[in-house]
Amino acid sequence: MLIKAAVMGIVEGFTEFLPISSTGHLILTGSLLGFTDAKSKVFDIAIQTGAIFAVILVYWQRIASTARGLGSDARARRFALNVLIGFLPAAVAGLLLGKAIKSHLFTPEIVAAAFIVGGMIILWVERRPDTRIRVATIDDMNHADALKVGLIQCVAMIPGTSRSGATIIGGMMLGLSRQAATDFSFFLGIPTLIGAGAYSLWKERALLSAQDLPMFGVGLLFSFISALLCIRWLLRYVATHNFVPFAWYRIAFGIVVLATSYSGLIVWSE
Repeated sequence: MLIKAAVMGIVEGFTEFLPISSTGHLILTGSLLGFTDAKSKVFDIAIQTGAIFAVILVYWQRIASTARGLGSDARARRFALNVLIGFLPAAVAGLLLGKAIKSHLFTPEIVAAAFIVGGMIILWVERRPDTRIRVATIDDMNHADALKVGLIQCVAMIPGTSRSGATIIGGMMLGLSRQAATDFSFFLGIPTLIGAGAYSLWKERALLSAQDLPMFGVGLLFSFISALLCIRWLLRYVATHNFVPFAWYRIAFGIVVLATSYSGLIVWSE
C-alpha cells in the first residue's frame, strides 16, 4: 500500500500544476493500481496539500512580503484580496456541487472526454496573437480579473479538466500574460487545494484511522518532492515556450483511454 501511495504522490506532484489534470491522472492511475475505494478518494484530495507546500516554498518571499505589508502596503492588500476573490467561487461551488460531481462525473470516460476538449481549447488559445495581452504581471490584475479567473476555476471541478490548465489558459483568454496567468494560478491554488484537502479529511474522518497515517504521509512527501521539481521546471518553461505540447498530450491520452475502455483492452474501474 505504501508503494501505491508513493506512486500516487508522484503522479499528483508532477501533474498538479501542468495543464493536464492531476485529478484525471489520479483517477486513471488509481484504476490501474486498484486504488479506487472511498478512502482512496479522500487520499487523492488530501495529498494535494503536499504539492501546495511546494508552491509555498517556491513563492515564500512573495508570500511573506505580502503578509508583512497587509497593514501598510496597498499593493500587498490588493494582491491578497485578488487571491481571496479568485478563491471564493470554487469554495462556494465545491460546497454546493461537490457531492454530485463525485457521484456522477468521476469516471474514466468523462475524464478522457475532458482531456480531449481541454486540449482543443489550449490549441485554440495558443493560436491567438499575443497582442491581446493587457496584464503583464499579477500586480497589474484588478479585482474583476481575479473574479473571472476564479469563476473559470470552477470549470475544473469536472475531473480531467485541470485546475491549473483552466486558470492559466482562462487567464490568457482574459488578457493575462502567460507568466501572470501561471503565477496567479499557483497562488490561487494555495487556499483552494488546502481548503479542499482539509474539508475532505474532516468530512470523511470516519473512514480514517491512525493506521492510515503512514499511507498519507508517504503520499504527501512524494507529492511535495515531485511538485517542487515540476514547479521549478514549469517556471523556466513558460518563459520561452507555449502549451501546445500539453494540448496534444491531452488529446492523445484521452483517445487512448477511450479506445482501451470501449474495446475492453483495459478495464478502467470507476
